[in-house]
Amino acid sequence: MADRLLQVARVAGAFGVRGEIRITTFTEDPLALATYKVLLRQDGSAGLTITAARPVKGAIIARAKGVDTRDQAEALRGLTLFVSRDSLPPPDEDEFYLADLIGLPIEGPQGEALGTVKTIQDFGAGDLIEVQPPMGPSWWLPFTRENVPEVRMSEGKLIAIPPVLVGDPEPHDE
Repeated sequence: MADRLLQVARVAGAFGVRGEIRITTFTEDPLALATYKVLLRQDGSAGLTITAARPVKGAIIARAKGVDTRDQAEALRGLTLFVSRDSLPPPDEDEFYLADLIGLPIEGPQGEALGTVKTIQDFGAGDLIEVQPPMGPSWWLPFTRENVPEVRMSEGKLIAIPPVLVGDPEPHDE
């Protein structure tokens, strides 16, 4: 986990004419981004050094070292920004970072192996877990209490209710 990079933001583009940058944040507190100062690129190299920031809805407006013009700010559009997992505070008891779930095994309610967490994505309708089964293609599971009733970080696993697949007979009592 020490060298894992977590995406925390993406540059949305220039803001104004004096080199300010609009940055969409993926942190609970958008201004937390400014506390990291140096934000990294996906390869781990320095991406942006934030010198000042103020919040706006769903983002921050930031000044960054070496970005003084609108053209320079606009050239950064689409840049994804990361921090090292080590730079984040430890989660409270019974809390976790989504990134800490990647690679964990997923079991069904009876202990049957369903696969491992390949990725966690949010395409706009909530978090989805990409499950990589032991064999075959990966599949998506909504990360809701109904579908994933337990995250057992102390045991290093998730308990999930697998979906009923099209064509599978419906479970019924006989």
